[in-house]
Amino acid sequence: MRHFIIVKLKDPREKEALAGPVKALFEQALEIQGIHEVKLHLSCSERPNRYDMMIEIIMEPEALPVYDASEPHLRWKQEYGSHIEAKAIFDCE
Repeated sequence: MRHFIIVKLKDPREKEALAGPVKALFEQALEIQGIHEVKLHLSCSERPNRYDMMIEIIMEPEALPVYDASEPHLRWKQEYGSHIEAKAIFDCE
């Protein structure tokens, strides 16, 4: 499955600076059995109604609850939650 985390930052000018650390944090999830790939996509549009960042995690469906309880996921929420204005989570095949 593909697990998407789509993020609108409070300050979109931070997206470039946050990209490296966020990608490195999510790449730690690759240690979880059933997680195969992590991708980070940055928006190429500066329009105010656009989201800024999308994290894509390719995983087995059984890995989702393990990921939800994982250190990288908890650190994401703790360390980057204050930068986020809005987010959407989307899962698909």
